Amino acid sequence: MLVKNLDIENSIKYALLIEYNGNDLVGWQKQNEGISVQSSLEDAAKNIFNEEFEIQGSGRTDAGVHALGQIAHINLPKGHRLTSRHPFYIISAFNSLLRDSNIRVISTKPVKAEFNARFSAIKRFYKYRILCRAAPPGLDKGKVWHFRKKLDISLMQEGVKYLIGKHDFTSFRTIKCQAKSPVRTIDEVSFSREGEEVIMRVSAKSFLHSQVRIIAGTIVKIGDGTWDPEKILTILKGKNRNLAGPTAPADGLYLERVKYPENLLNDTWPIIYDNQLYN
Repeated sequence: MLVKNLDIENSIKYALLIEYNGNDLVGWQKQNEGISVQSSLEDAAKNIFNEEFEIQGSGRTDAGVHALGQIAHINLPKGHRLTSRHPFYIISAFNSLLRDSNIRVISTKPVKAEFNARFSAIKRFYKYRILCRAAPPGLDKGKVWHFRKKLDISLMQEGVKYLIGKHDFTSFRTIKCQAKSPVRTIDEVSFSREGEEVIMRVSAKSFLHSQVRIIAGTIVKIGDGTWDPEKILTILKGKNRNLAGPTAPADGLYLERVKYPENLLNDTWPIIYDNQLYN
């Protein structure tokens, strides 16, 4: 019996705050081969509650992409010894079974029945890390894009202004993207320098397949002086994937956080140290 089919009276819907290192994962979504975040969480839930579960996430991150603030929801049975106790015991049960993976449940809280991790989301925030130096990363191997040239973030910021707002992003999606429409609205793109790294942050309600990585791969060609900032406008108008830059490596991309309407899920998550909550 799938817990997702339980009526509301017999289940409690929980939101999960999840982080993971995507290096050894095939992405969020279950695949025929390889380890996914979704299948790992569902297998853990099955072991804990002795039921079949379907867990839905806020976004289907690709293979190799990391998450600092992935959100998922799951319906758990009422009256179970874990759902009737402190949230510490739920996340401890999950993390005990996930201990050999790079996936962790950071926090959890009950939510309204109408909450949906994917469809209730009103904004998604991603960041992309670019390490600009000759030497490859040691501690951050697999967690940044190693770029051996210096980048001018003022030029990069000038270029991305053409991406802000509602546009046809055909040039910034993969040919295997299954979205019915290439039109998306980007709310914000910004750049900052943190030591040897250039950090790109981008937010929107939703993104096309590999859109953020193609933006990153395109904008570095402006930052290193290969293209002028106005090139972005030409790429947008061309509506051709071959006009944009390369798809940047998955290593540097992080789903940072997801925003929901306050009445469904606010941004304050309980910080769980032990069996106590600290807000």
